[in-house]
Formats: sequence, structure tokens, C-alpha cells
Amino acid sequence: MRARFLPLLAVSAAGLLALTGCVANNTSDSEHAALTVDSSADACAVSANEAPSGNLSFSVTNSGDQVTEFYLLAEDGLRIVGEVENIGPGLSRDLVVQLAPGNYLTTCKPGMVGDGIDKTAFTVTDSGDDIVVDEDLDAQVEVANTNYAAYVRDQVAQLVTGTTAFADAYLAGDDDTARSLYAGTRAHWERVETVAESFGDLDPQLDLREADLEEGQDWTGWHAIEKDLWPAEAEAGFTAYTPAQRENLATLLVADTATLNDEVQDLTFTLSQQTNGAIGLLDEVATGKVTGEEEFWSHTDLWDFQANIDGAKVLYAGVRDILLEEDADLAAELDTEFDQLQVLLDAQRVGDGFTLYTDLTPEEIKAFADQVNALGEPLNQLTATLVL
Repeated sequence: MRARFLPLLAVSAAGLLALTGCVANNTSDSEHAALTVDSSADACAVSANEAPSGNLSFSVTNSGDQVTEFYLLAEDGLRIVGEVENIGPGLSRDLVVQLAPGNYLTTCKPGMVGDGIDKTAFTVTDSGDDIVVDEDLDAQVEVANTNYAAYVRDQVAQLVTGTTAFADAYLAGDDDTARSLYAGTRAHWERVETVAESFGDLDPQLDLREADLEEGQDWTGWHAIEKDLWPAEAEAGFTAYTPAQRENLATLLVADTATLNDEVQDLTFTLSQQTNGAIGLLDEVATGKVTGEEEFWSHTDLWDFQANIDGAKVLYAGVRDILLEEDADLAAELDTEFDQLQVLLDAQRVGDGFTLYTDLTPEEIKAFADQVNALGEPLNQLTATLVL
């Protein structure tokens, strides 16, 4: 995070490009394959793990004792293709979607918190029928806006759960566990970073870097704790925080994250917010992650880099059908540049994480910077193409 605020953001995901023509909660009377889902306290049982392409309905029944949600996700587990929320115990709701052939995931979320349970592969086979995207532009835009709002709520809900676990470890003095949770939990923030930045003081309270502190400003949030967790990387003379300081920082981090969760519950989006969001997320990569300035002590900048691109990909997947109608060449260029950027990131994977920024060579850093610039050029055309 830098001490400034950007418009909401959106970009593209090549891994999601097969998942086009998805219309969530469409109540059309056309024939469709019908499946059932039993969402209990500890399972999300779908009546089949594959179905033919075209219209598909899921009748979701809550047999548990908490309000639940059902999600149909893209193969990467990030983009929400369709979802139904607020299903009370004993109640049922239907999700109707139009799906192209491909690989998806199903999951339920009892209590409407966390990253979902019983996440299961779901395959859509080729029925041989053409998947016709709704020709009504307004309808396509509404689907993109609705699905992105659901994605933001889901990421922030997972951020709440992860932050609580991180803060508990930090308060208990279990620094090894806290360090292991740091980058993975922050990924949920980074995927929706430009949305979080729209809520005024919440952004600096949660994500301000020490270099951006103004005179007399209290320093709270993730990076204040980061410095304490990686003292060997801090400047000479750094003094570890006292138990009281730790408690204050952890308590504020949890409370501010809970406030963010409250704020995103009623979010709505416009197409321009999504397209401008893409530009903003890429700017976050270019000015913080590629330079190594974001995670100054942990050096986990590539985790943040990937998360920013994840969020961008989700946004782009939501508007790509619309872009194909307006400018297929621009869509093809964006697909290619996103692919190339992901190749560079994948080359730095180590287990479940990435190479530390300090272990990158100057040539590798330059390759990242060059590819971010290559993506930035076509991405900057997105809003003008779709909105103006």
C-alpha cells in the first residue's frame, strides 16, 4: 500500500478464459440439467460431479444449523461463477447458471465465514450445443458486477478468518507460526486491495508502510507487525515490541478487518469501476511489488504480486465476453500478456510459496518490470474500449 487512493480495479485471467458465457441466477424457463446440493455442518454434497454444458441448476438445501452459502467456482478456486447466499437452516434456494465446457469447483460455507468446506471438482462436458452469451449488454454487465461483488465479500471473509489465526499466534508469542501465516493471509487483502483502499482510513490503518508515515501518525496494521516479526531485517537498534504493543497492534488489526468485512457486505460495482480497478491493481504491482518496497522486512513481495494478479484475472474474466464483442484483438493481446506474466511468476514458485524478493537476480526483476509494462499498455485501453 502507498499513501494514496486509486479507483477500484479489474484485470484478466487467461486460466479462466474457457469459463465464458456464465449467467448467474438466470430464471429462464429453458430446459436445464438439475442437481441437488445438501449443505450440512461439515459437508457440501452435490448429487453429481459432472453435467453437460448449457443451462444448469443447483437446488441447495441447508440441512445444518447455521446460515450457509453455496459457490460454483472457476478451476483456480478464485473466480465465483455463481453463488447463492443467506440460506437459513431448513431452507432451500436455487442457483441457475449457463456454463461452457470446462473444470469447476463446488463448495459450501456454513456460517458464511472461511474459505468453504468440501471443495470438490465439478466437470462440465461438451453437450454439443452452442453456448450463447446474452446479447443484452446491460445483462452481461450486471452479471459481471454481481459476481465481482460476491468475490470481494468472499475474499474479505477469508481475510477475517486468516487474520484472527495470525493475530492469535502473534499474541501467543508463536512467531514462527505467525510468520508462516503472514503472506498467505495477506493474499486475500491484496486480491481486493483497490476495493479496500476505497474505505478511507481503513486502508492506512491496515496496510500503511513505514516509509509512508506522516509526522505524528500512528503506525498500525500488517507492516508494523511485519517489522516486529522479522527483527533481523530491521534497522540497527530496532527494539522488539512489548507485550502491550503487540496486544494493541493485534487487537486493532482484527477489529479493522472486521470493519472492512462489514463495509463490503452491501457493495455494488459499475463496469468502469471494474476496468479502472484493473489498471489500479497493475499499478500496485509496478510501484510496490516489482520494486520490493511493499514487504520491506519479510521480502514476500511475490506472494503479493501473485495475489494482485489473481484479483485482476478475476475481474478480467468477468468482462472478457463483453470485450470480445467490442474489440477481439485487444482481448487477444491481454490474454497473451497475462499469460506471459504468469509464466514469469510460476518460474519463481517454491513449494506453496515463492522465491524471496532478495533472492531474485537483477535480470529476473527487470523481466518482471518489462512484462508488467507490456501488460499495462493494452490494459490502459480497457476502460475506453468498454465504457466510453
